[in-house]
Amino acid sequence: MTVTRLVFSGCFAALLIWGCTTVVCLVDEKVTVQPTTTAVYNSTQTMIPDVTGQSSLPFACGNNSHQCVHLCGFCHYNNIPTMECLPSLYDHLCLNKFETAMNSLNSSEWCIWGNVNSLYSNLSHCTEEISDCLLIPWPNPLVEMTFVDIHSRFFQDCPTEELSDPPPAIVLALVITPICLIPVMVSLVVLKTKNGDGSS
Repeated sequence: MTVTRLVFSGCFAALLIWGCTTVVCLVDEKVTVQPTTTAVYNSTQTMIPDVTGQSSLPFACGNNSHQCVHLCGFCHYNNIPTMECLPSLYDHLCLNKFETAMNSLNSSEWCIWGNVNSLYSNLSHCTEEISDCLLIPWPNPLVEMTFVDIHSRFFQDCPTEELSDPPPAIVLALVITPICLIPVMVSLVVLKTKNGDGSS
């Protein structure tokens, strides 16, 4: 009887999970469908809106903001897939600004967080915005590599607070205390059970 209930419960749970994920996926597909659009360029290689006043591209773009349309249009005009276009956009729009701002500071000021906080935040925001426009998840491996490169170039010589071992007296106290408590606790348990007072 128990095996039958277990098998029935397992089948019911599998059916329930399958049904819920199918419904959720169908709902999510309808919510996330992006319109297909096409881009039009003039002789100066700038994107111009189509007749309806909306910019159009052959692939989905993050949103219809002016900047997203231009970013997606750049990738489309150069016939570059978005993942291959992303490094170029990062370099030209984000890293150049960051490097220029960092080079305007004295290298001794690079390690003062108050001096680089806004620059660092702007770089992070820039990479996130470009990724969102191209519908690429953020953070991604390219962003991580970009920040690792920045840290190795600009912040490598900054002093860090390294964790060190506590003084030997504290280590000894922390190690000896539980070692001494174990025999005491064992002897209390043995004493209580030996007296026949197991209820307390």
